Amino acid sequence: MFKNKRKSTLIFFISILIIGALAYVSLFGLGDFSGILDEGGINKGLDLIGGSLIVYEAELEEEPENFASDMEAAKTMLRSRLDTLGYTEATIVLVGDRRLQVEIPNIADPEEAVQKLGATAKLEFRNSEGTVVLTGADIEEARQAYGDASGDGFNEYYVALKLKKDAVDKFYEATKYVITLPSADRYIAIYLDEEELSSPHVSKALNTADLSITGYFDDEDSKYLAEVINAGNLPFSLKEIQLKSVGPSLGERAFDTSLLAGGIGILMVMLFMIIIYRLPGIVACISLTAYSALFFIIICTLKINLSLSGIAGIVLSIGMAVDANVVIFERIKEELRAGKSTTAAVISGFKNALSAVVDSNITTIIAAVVLWYFGVGSVQGFAVTLLIGVLLSMFTAVFLTRFLLYSFVGMRITKVSLYGVKADVTESVTGKEVK
Repeated sequence: MFKNKRKSTLIFFISILIIGALAYVSLFGLGDFSGILDEGGINKGLDLIGGSLIVYEAELEEEPENFASDMEAAKTMLRSRLDTLGYTEATIVLVGDRRLQVEIPNIADPEEAVQKLGATAKLEFRNSEGTVVLTGADIEEARQAYGDASGDGFNEYYVALKLKKDAVDKFYEATKYVITLPSADRYIAIYLDEEELSSPHVSKALNTADLSITGYFDDEDSKYLAEVINAGNLPFSLKEIQLKSVGPSLGERAFDTSLLAGGIGILMVMLFMIIIYRLPGIVACISLTAYSALFFIIICTLKINLSLSGIAGIVLSIGMAVDANVVIFERIKEELRAGKSTTAAVISGFKNALSAVVDSNITTIIAAVVLWYFGVGSVQGFAVTLLIGVLLSMFTAVFLTRFLLYSFVGMRITKVSLYGVKADVTESVTGKEVK
């Protein structure tokens, strides 16, 4: 199970170098990647950096049959516009059944953003010459589908499009003309607010209300295109019912202070672990460093908006990462007190503690998923950071901590006093070690 001393020593120091490199990258970045100490490394939410809060409400006399999917289409339309305007850090959440809440951090001119976002979605189908052949008013419904849309025996994701009755003849005449054009121009492009979304090829004149848009879509692409097309024909308009500028309740200086406080807290936890558990405590500190580095690399890479609630999720997940190590180390100490050799105690300790660590983390993962799925706004922010943190804590506790501790044993560092247990309280430490 354990390698020879020289190999264990080499592997251990290579692991330390890798973890050190991860810690450096998470703090200072590398190349195009920005670390948490770089400007723009972490996307800060409204309560950290300030910005604009906009709430839209659907205006309609009676709720249509597919109202829930229509609201998702409206959400997709707003998301597309925000991305086009450069507000990629903005968040959109559905509040209740009829409202959409948009949060745009660090926006300079909220009135201009509202004006652009509040415009009615303009959907158009154009041929290669730029002639508009259909508009959003001609579309009955668009939905994601999966099957043999092309009739070639190959199942794929596609968009099933249904035209209104009076649009069938228009589209037939348009496609009849398109197929007379040169091969490269035989397509009808789909535009939303002057942005081209797709340009399906037309192979024949189509005289039917039921159409299929294919193009090697995956699940997300086909769903997105269907929702955007539906957004161009929403049976309601979105009315702005709330607009306000939100000042940072924590602020830049307080955010830096909170990072410092968090760093001091982690150092105190590390000191406690070393004092109580000695060598395993050092392993816990190394694992916690790797955990923190990986966590912030993921946060920066995925551009997750970090809010006050998100910071709370980070703090809680760090506590759970330390708690997992405590459970494992206590089981190792119990095995040592029972008289097992250090090698056997480490093996048994991890084996016996594994179920407790996994069970506690799985219940937290379930809770985080439920909060993310049903929650809105700050609740989702808390759930996301908690979920990422718990998954990482399972990795560092179950795999990394065990790997590092096994490396120490492989280096023949097996004195029981180094594992937080006095030699005179063990029943026997003379047994032959397990190989």
